[in-house]
Amino acid sequence: MSPASVRITSRSQYLLIAKVAEEAERWEDIVIQIKGIIQTFGSLTVDERNLLSVAYKNITNKLRNSWRIVDSLEQLETSRPADRSKRQVLLIHRERRRIERELSDVCLDIVRLLDDKLVSTATPGEETVFYLKMRGDYYRYLFEFAEPKDRNRYADLSLTAYKFAYKHAMAMLDAMHPTRLGLALNFAVYYHDVQKSPERACHLGKHAFDEAVSNLDENFPEDTMRDSMMILRLLRDDLIIWSEEIQKGDGVSAS
Repeated sequence: MSPASVRITSRSQYLLIAKVAEEAERWEDIVIQIKGIIQTFGSLTVDERNLLSVAYKNITNKLRNSWRIVDSLEQLETSRPADRSKRQVLLIHRERRRIERELSDVCLDIVRLLDDKLVSTATPGEETVFYLKMRGDYYRYLFEFAEPKDRNRYADLSLTAYKFAYKHAMAMLDAMHPTRLGLALNFAVYYHDVQKSPERACHLGKHAFDEAVSNLDENFPEDTMRDSMMILRLLRDDLIIWSEEIQKGDGVSAS
């Protein structure tokens, strides 16, 4: 039997190939396998949804980094004398637009998957918060490079997803739960980066940080505690930066 003729017939086989792809850092292959699980079996286990999240995060992070570099180069070239740089600007602009199309396709792909398959079948609690947070994240990424006519729409869609997720998390998850803390961190980043309000970012982030610390439970599983402490450190670092911005008057409040 040739390798090409071997068919995947079980959930464990999909997961095996997805984990092999993760080791090889073949993120698109992970997406294919997890989509196969969704299509065949419906909802995802914790391991499967974490793989899906890691795969899309790595795909989009690479494209977002590429976009930032090319966007900076385009701005630099635009600042030079027109007679020297017009052709270069057009070429760089074309490359930026190509990256934007790729990034938009990836973000809209995961949003459709969330809306069509995952959010509606998620169980209350961590799974629902996990998927709603992802929806907020990927609409936020779309906002970063969107045309002016689309920016408000993506900002509103991201905000709505984060609000639903945060309300659900506060009702269903412990304050030290890493999924709730990760949501609080990203929601605060939304207020800082999208709404340009370090005040709101600090308010949300500090509230989440203080609640988590006051509810610290040494009986938490070791891996859960490790994840939570890592997010708390990231949140603390951001709070320091945002507080300094407020003191210097660098932030523009959206209040």
